[in-house]
Amino acid sequence: MSEKAIQRLKNKFIMTAMLSFFVVMTFIAGCIYVFNALMTRSQIKDNILYIVENDGVLPMQYDSDSIDSEEMKDNEQTISNKNDFIAQLEKLFGVESGYISDEFYYSTRYFAVTFTSDDEVERVITSHTAAVEPTQAVTYANTVMKRWFKFGSYDDYYYMVADREQGGKIVVVLDCSTQVSINRRLVLLACILIGLGMIISTSVIRVWAERIIQPEIKNAELQKSFITNASHELKTPLAVIKANTEMLEMMGTENEWTQSTMRQVDRLTGLIQNLVLVTRASEKDSKEDRVETDFTAIVKDTAKTFEPVALSDGKTMELSIADGVSMLAHEGDIRQISTLLIDNAIKYCDDGGKVTIGLGTDKKKKNIYLRVSNSYVTGEGKDYHRFFDRFYRGDEAHNIDKEGYGVGLSIAQGLMERYHGDIKVNWRDGIITFTCKF
Repeated sequence: MSEKAIQRLKNKFIMTAMLSFFVVMTFIAGCIYVFNALMTRSQIKDNILYIVENDGVLPMQYDSDSIDSEEMKDNEQTISNKNDFIAQLEKLFGVESGYISDEFYYSTRYFAVTFTSDDEVERVITSHTAAVEPTQAVTYANTVMKRWFKFGSYDDYYYMVADREQGGKIVVVLDCSTQVSINRRLVLLACILIGLGMIISTSVIRVWAERIIQPEIKNAELQKSFITNASHELKTPLAVIKANTEMLEMMGTENEWTQSTMRQVDRLTGLIQNLVLVTRASEKDSKEDRVETDFTAIVKDTAKTFEPVALSDGKTMELSIADGVSMLAHEGDIRQISTLLIDNAIKYCDDGGKVTIGLGTDKKKKNIYLRVSNSYVTGEGKDYHRFFDRFYRGDEAHNIDKEGYGVGLSIAQGLMERYHGDIKVNWRDGIITFTCKF
């Protein structure tokens, strides 16, 4: 794995860890808010029920001895009808369900409106709030009576519409601005904590990930060093073997064995050179050394160089190259990418097939596209994701007579990474196309 691939893996790990952290923290904060909201709503409903049961008028003190047994049974029945889930939550967090304190009379802000059986206003009670006038109370009451739900929220108020024992209806509207404000602060606090948690965890995870990948980066550097050193060490014995074989041929002992030895020496020399190119392609380059490069001229010149090769193999070449395409780059990199793709297309093109070379720009996205395609009838069902693996051969039977080392596309991919571009391959209707986006 190259150093760039390791860095990409590190970034993916950080993004995955942060996304997981965000999802978990949001879920926890959401659960806390929902549970708190449910219990708050349940307590508010109990308070409004108590006011409704007293027909909108609160007694000076809540005393269980002053309430007859029938009213106590009604209260117990009301509590027992509460949602089991809410009841369990209240029990878990020690909330006393249905409990009315002695301070309830003084701390509760509400207003109530009673209606006759003919929906006429009978009484308006605003003694427990200074924020609402009687006319406003009637307006509120008429508004909530038209709602589908008989219990719910209206701005910072909670309301309940209930039938009275003596006939008619009663509307109780309880000022819950304090509870609503607490819930809002809870949401804001949760968002702030999640944000701070994301910042802190990002720093921690980045440091942690950096330490984790250091051994892999070191291994990648050792691998590059090994390839470079091994290539250098192999050149000497190969040069000696080649020189000795040439000497034998000059002495008149040339035969099929010496010719086979020379071919293998040449093949090993080419393989060593390609391995060095793979290593260099994955190295960082200096952006300051890049110059304005004529992309059009390089691709045309490379294609012209390969025209005799294509013709000798009985294949045709078609060019569709836009004029005036240029970019900041190293000329050698662009020429090498073009050479690798065109050579690969000619080498693996079907007999009598066609190689197409295209170059153009996408002005909106400011991208340069280099497309090289060739006839490849037997390409259906191939694992194209592995085409850029080193030494991979997609079809051994098809490629057995082809010269090559299986590293050309890997070199092209490494060079594309230098320019933060990508190279893709696709097959359709017997045509395989390699697309480079700069």
